[in-house]
Amino acid sequence: MPKISVEIPKELLDDLDAHVGDDGKFVNRSDAIRASIRKTLDLLDEIDARHDRLTEDDE
Repeated sequence: MPKISVEIPKELLDDLDAHVGDDGKFVNRSDAIRASIRKTLDLLDEIDARHDRLTEDDE
């Protein structure tokens, strides 16, 4: 799996960390970020579908 490096503001990272760990929804930061990216891409696909911007390859 490729690795990437991103800069994240401390406030956003603190909020993310509140959802990570034994008491959180995610096992680690990477899991949380992957889930967020997937959800965002799904939402963008839904918006594109509503505006008839999807091609056959996107569906």
